[in-house]
Amino acid sequence: MTRTVVRGARWPGDVAIRDGWIEAVGEVSGGPDDVIIDARGGIVTAGLVNTHHHLYQWLTRGRAVGCDLFGWLTELYPVWARIDAEDVHAAAVVGLGELAVSGCTTAADHHYLVPGGDDAVFDALAEAARRVGVRLHLARGSMDLGASDGGLPPDHVVEDRDTILASTVAVADRWHDGEVIVVTVAPCSPFSVTRELMLESASLARSRGLRLHTHLAETREEEADCLARFGCRPVEYVDDLGWLADDVWVAHGIHLDDREVARLGATGTGVAHCPSSNARLGAGLCRVTDLVAAGVPVGLGVDGVASNEVGGLFPELRQALYTARQRTGRAADMLPPEPLRLATEGGAACLGRADLGRLAAGHRADLVIWPADDLEDVPGPIDGLVLGPDRRARTVLVGGTMIVDDGHLVGVDLDDAHRELARRAQRLWPDDAPAHRNRPR
Repeated sequence: MTRTVVRGARWPGDVAIRDGWIEAVGEVSGGPDDVIIDARGGIVTAGLVNTHHHLYQWLTRGRAVGCDLFGWLTELYPVWARIDAEDVHAAAVVGLGELAVSGCTTAADHHYLVPGGDDAVFDALAEAARRVGVRLHLARGSMDLGASDGGLPPDHVVEDRDTILASTVAVADRWHDGEVIVVTVAPCSPFSVTRELMLESASLARSRGLRLHTHLAETREEEADCLARFGCRPVEYVDDLGWLADDVWVAHGIHLDDREVARLGATGTGVAHCPSSNARLGAGLCRVTDLVAAGVPVGLGVDGVASNEVGGLFPELRQALYTARQRTGRAADMLPPEPLRLATEGGAACLGRADLGRLAAGHRADLVIWPADDLEDVPGPIDGLVLGPDRRARTVLVGGTMIVDDGHLVGVDLDDAHRELARRAQRLWPDDAPAHRNRPR
């Protein structure tokens, strides 16, 4: 079988690939039939893993810019209720494409809005991932606690619990292959789902060997809501429901006390750290260094582009480093290799993927060649990569297949995809909406 060799990288050297897997890293002897990918002047890393995203939110960038989480959601729920499966597909093509050119090879998307009960939105997401060529951890999100029952979302965007569970089974039957498309069971958050849905979702997931995901401990408002409704903090609430375990990862995990950090570590529950989104919404500073020290699997997440206006994963490496140092006041608490580890090995651990996240023999050939001509005078390649300017990947391979070449997607015209997305996004805003009136003409 033909072997591919990524040759001549400044760091860590050559990478040999066979049948979609990394065969060797370092000095690789050439063979007469090798297919060579020129990496001279570049830095090679494992593909980045995005542990938390909301791809549909590419439709609503630049909105609710002065709101905290609850105010932001309240403004955007009515708009999101207008989207359809074609909108979701258009947003996912752009979102996954932008992730790919920022070095992301695996993305977890948490989609919890199903307007009109049409779960074709999940087909739209999976089809977009196939088109772009990335791996997708497709989290079948859900909300069943509307405002009339004490939840935050308006009643017209929630679903019936039995419908949610039946749809989750159907989506898993259609798409879950455990390798390229991985379905996850993912009730949205403690303030938008019932206790019964949390319990039944966990039972369903474990009966089928699927992982669990939800938002948790993101804001002080969420904490106050849990205390008022359940008499306990968010972590204690989900722990009581059996949701702290090594088949679970949660998004954000900001407002945690020492006991809760230790409990997450003891149970192996992962955390998706979304530093830019947390800052955009003023949610707080995640205790990343404490979580890692406690043995918690921690990965990086972009979150939705309505709360992270960039949409690429690479910028989160530097932002994670800066956030950690700002929280502790000690520069030595996070050095540049650590956010790269979070974005690769840590993310893979959150998603339960022992086959991803490492540039080592025996792992899947998901890797990135980063342009690094501007870093020749920097003694530490990874230091320069993480602390330097944002950059697009030169080449991206997923399972040894090239999906980004010379900085451009192989299978998608990203400029055309952006234009189609903009056309669809503009129709979501009626002429009398404040955000529409404030938009430049």
